[in-house]
Amino acid sequence: FILHLRDLVLTASGSSSVSTYTCALHQLYYDPNIENKNLAQKWLMQAQVSPQAWQFCWALLSPDKVPEIQYFGASALHTKISRYWSDIPTDQYDSLKTQLFSQIACFSSGSKMVLTRLCVALASLALNTMPEAWPGAVAEMVRVFQEEGGGVDGRARCLALLELLTVLPEEFQTSRLPQYRKGQVRGALGREWGSVCPLLQQLLRRTDSPGAVKARVLRCLSSWVLLDVPLSESEGLVHDCFSALPDPELFDTAVEAIVNAISQPDSQRYVNTLLKLVPQVLALQEQLREAVQNGDMETCHGICRIAVTLGENHSRTLLEQVDHWQSFLALVNMIMFCTGIPGHYPVNETTSSLTLTFWYTLQDEIMSFESDKQAVYLQVYRPVYFQLVDVLLHKAQFPSDQEYASWSSDEKEQFRIYRVDISDTLMYVYEMLGAELLSNLYDKLGRLLTNAEQPTSWQHTEALLYGFQSIAETIDVNYSDVIPGLIGLIPRININNVQLADTVMFTIGALAEWLADHPVMLSSVLPLVLQALGNPDLSVSSVSTLKKICRECKYDLPPYATNIVAVSQEVLIKQIHKTSQCMWLMQALGFLLSALPVEDILRNLHSLITPYIQQLEKLADETPNPSNKLAIIHILGLLSNLFTTLDISKQDDESADSSAPPVKSAPLPPGPNPVVVVLQQVFALIQTVLSKWLNDSQVVEAVCAIFEKSVKTLLHEFAPMVSQLSEMLGQMYSTIPQASALDLTRQMVHIFASETDHFPPIKALFELVTSVTLSIFQQGPRDHPDIVDSFMQLQAQALKRKPDLFLSESLDVKAVFHCGVLSLKFPEAPTVKSTCLFFTELLPHCSDVPPLARVVQEDGKLLIQAVLEGIGGGASRSLMDQFAEVLFCLNKHCFSLLAVWLKEALQPPGFPSTRVTTEQKDNFSQQILRERVNKRRVKDIVKEFTLLCRGLHGTEYAAEY
Repeated sequence: FILHLRDLVLTASGSSSVSTYTCALHQLYYDPNIENKNLAQKWLMQAQVSPQAWQFCWALLSPDKVPEIQYFGASALHTKISRYWSDIPTDQYDSLKTQLFSQIACFSSGSKMVLTRLCVALASLALNTMPEAWPGAVAEMVRVFQEEGGGVDGRARCLALLELLTVLPEEFQTSRLPQYRKGQVRGALGREWGSVCPLLQQLLRRTDSPGAVKARVLRCLSSWVLLDVPLSESEGLVHDCFSALPDPELFDTAVEAIVNAISQPDSQRYVNTLLKLVPQVLALQEQLREAVQNGDMETCHGICRIAVTLGENHSRTLLEQVDHWQSFLALVNMIMFCTGIPGHYPVNETTSSLTLTFWYTLQDEIMSFESDKQAVYLQVYRPVYFQLVDVLLHKAQFPSDQEYASWSSDEKEQFRIYRVDISDTLMYVYEMLGAELLSNLYDKLGRLLTNAEQPTSWQHTEALLYGFQSIAETIDVNYSDVIPGLIGLIPRININNVQLADTVMFTIGALAEWLADHPVMLSSVLPLVLQALGNPDLSVSSVSTLKKICRECKYDLPPYATNIVAVSQEVLIKQIHKTSQCMWLMQALGFLLSALPVEDILRNLHSLITPYIQQLEKLADETPNPSNKLAIIHILGLLSNLFTTLDISKQDDESADSSAPPVKSAPLPPGPNPVVVVLQQVFALIQTVLSKWLNDSQVVEAVCAIFEKSVKTLLHEFAPMVSQLSEMLGQMYSTIPQASALDLTRQMVHIFASETDHFPPIKALFELVTSVTLSIFQQGPRDHPDIVDSFMQLQAQALKRKPDLFLSESLDVKAVFHCGVLSLKFPEAPTVKSTCLFFTELLPHCSDVPPLARVVQEDGKLLIQAVLEGIGGGASRSLMDQFAEVLFCLNKHCFSLLAVWLKEALQPPGFPSTRVTTEQKDNFSQQILRERVNKRRVKDIVKEFTLLCRGLHGTEYAAEY
């Protein structure tokens, strides 16, 4: 059988007996051999779309087949109807409909999964024929299933009808109907609601309706309201849903139906209906309280969802009904109860997180009213928001140490995210409550820390500090009069717990800008930070806080510098922190040293770096292996990060700013920058490391990073090293070309190519790396998209900063141009983007750089062909804006040539795509040649043309484009 099946797959033959399909399905479901399963699946997928599928579908549905085979028959029917509707002759619509009705009646007491697929197939047929060929489709479905017949009991028929009515709107949501048909069908379905609503009401209100029927009615309502059924028309049913909530079996589906009904965008138009819903939601409070007492999380969750959906979607509408302000306030208080629901999220409750977006929405609506109305609302709701802050800070509290230790890592992570959400909410609430909120928090913290009689739990203190930190992190608190008091309270906190210590650190970090304006307070908090540095559990919080202080307060830190450097050195030597924190610590020290006199910088640098230099010398002598590679990269990373922030040039800028604090460092002395001094001292050592590790891209990257970050920070002060670094880069790249060396070269070109003194070494380096890269292109560049990308960026930078580089006789401009044309055809999007940038920098220089003018004149047509190839389908659609920019540049700087090239390039039939006609190509050319000013318009023309070339014009894909 397998051989027979393989032959059928190879010949793509669909003419097979029902027994073949049955065997293939047995193979798919029951054969343990995965290859046989795959073969069967492949054949069945082909068979499903074949013309013969119409015959075997019905045969596979026969009562003697097992449900899995019947299911395949029903699925194949749905596939044919939904995807190949045009294959069905119009005179067969009625017989197909009758057969489906008959099969659904047969399966109403049979397999549920087969019944659902048959209902989906009939739903698809209805969507394809309504309203013209099958007007009143839903009314007919209701009538057919309400008639007695077929020996099928009434309950089974009723459930089958409800299943059909439920899947009909769902099938509409996922159908592939063209856009114009979607609008027609949606309208037709809306008119059919009149047939569905009375039936659902009748079934839901009958006392003898079984639970299964009522549950299906609620699901059906959920499905229909998603079609934007007007809330006024489903009002009665929504009230019935509230009546169903006390029944545990119907609770979930009733919640879903209510939530779907009141969250439809159109529902806010029905103000009277919404006002009637508020008391119904408020009436659920007793059920909610009972659920809380019984620990019934599902019920809490469901009732909260209803209250929040009503509040969140309709807060403005309900706020505007001023005669009903008390009932809306009651709803807000009900949501407050849900926010403060007892228990720790996510272990004992999962409801409170649902409410957080409501508080944003309500605040936004209140603050959007004009000032006189806003004042009235604030009078009512400011006290509510102060209560909210208390509730949120209570919810943010950690559980007892014992309980927290029993939580899984996933629960701890969810709790962390929940606290971040609370932090965001508090920050937002500050906009409404302002400075009074900080005073409120400060008073509470003060009472907590100064009350000797009542011992405080660390959790309470931590939550209040967390509230402060949440606000201070993003809001400018420099003018708050409570911050001095808060800084004064921090040393009084008994820090006996990691979570509390973390929050203390982050709070100090959040106040770093304030400390810069009030440096006298540094002595209160800096010792705490330095002490925390030695605790690996506080690694992230202590290092990030020190970094913030060193960045913001560096001009006030010289008196503490010796101590900070000593403590930092100690923790680095003891290897207390992970790699990323070590890097942050080095950045912190860079900021700190920047503000010191040069001789102090050099002295500190010497003591800080010497141990690492000694270690690097030792590692450079060893035979390369994975562990010493990691150590080398770590040390090079430390140096990079130190040099990233060590910038003494900012001292002058600061002293020039009259609002800045007085600078305590000496004026800049003549002579090389301290970073340059250190780099010159370790240059030979770095060369030695490189010679051993030249073929390891990570080590080369780490070496280049040191110089790249130094160049970026020092800019022209890096000048003394330009010559030797250019020489080293040239040797490095000539031996083993790597993208990181090109990126560093680009940085050097950017800063030094325009300086007369440095032009010779930069020119020599640029020519050397260009020549080496051209030889890579000759050998085949496809294996090095990163090098090609960096090379194109380098060429673009050179054109931008110093086009004179392209006047050199040693530079093969023609070859570089050809490499660009080749690079446009790379599959990697970043490479193509960089190449387009290269051409948009090159084309404007046709007028002032003769070698570039010559090459564009001789080979510009190749560029046009490559661009058209990409637009025609050869490149990702995400790159069309970049190709458009190249065309725009050509049009602006080479207009007459472009007209000729476009005509010649688009001449061959089938280029750039077999899907575009000569007329469409001519139209595209004319549109492009007309646009010499409006770049946006050129981008639109290119997007339009690429869709035509790809056969996507007018499709749903195009709509998303």
